[in-house]
Amino acid sequence: MKTVTLSIASREDVSRRALAAFEGEAQGDHISFTSIELLWQTLTQKRWELLKAMTGQGALSIREAARRVGRDVKAVHRDVHILLDAGILERFDDGRIVFAYDAVHVDFTLTKAA
Repeated sequence: MKTVTLSIASREDVSRRALAAFEGEAQGDHISFTSIELLWQTLTQKRWELLKAMTGQGALSIREAARRVGRDVKAVHRDVHILLDAGILERFDDGRIVFAYDAVHVDFTLTKAA
């Protein structure tokens, strides 16, 4: 099973993880955001539902993804492009899209305001 971890991480944390990977230390798959606000701005409820429908499903057309979530193709098309720009989805040359994971782990800690 291929799992991706969504997390909040600073540029330094991401760089540290990359250096450890270059030294042969397994890091797993990560998609990091610089703040919780950016994570929620990118992964809205509708986009999260789209990812849920695409998890473990292989490559799909945008029309098929829209059918699976019961939404308008144009609205899903817009969300797909945001997720592509964020590096969360991938696109094949034939236009199909894929969320290349079988599971998602979300990892962040909520602390009191400073």
